[in-house]
Amino acid sequence: MTDTELDATGLLCPLPVLKLRKRLGALDAGAILTLRADDPAAIVDVPHFCAEAGHDLVETREDGAAQLYVVRKGTRQR
Repeated sequence: MTDTELDATGLLCPLPVLKLRKRLGALDAGAILTLRADDPAAIVDVPHFCAEAGHDLVETREDGAAQLYVVRKGTRQR
């Protein structure tokens, strides 16, 4: 179950992660957000961002030319 979705297709590094951080900031802890991105750098950037910021990367999967990243907002913030 996703609480919100964010379409970052067509955006290049660092914009997908910056938009993810901003959108997560507006959500309550434990909320689920699905990010859609087609930036090749997102494969590295999104997991790194989640680990550093204390969010859980629940799932990553391919969806056509894009990747979907399912992120649960953590309780600790940096």
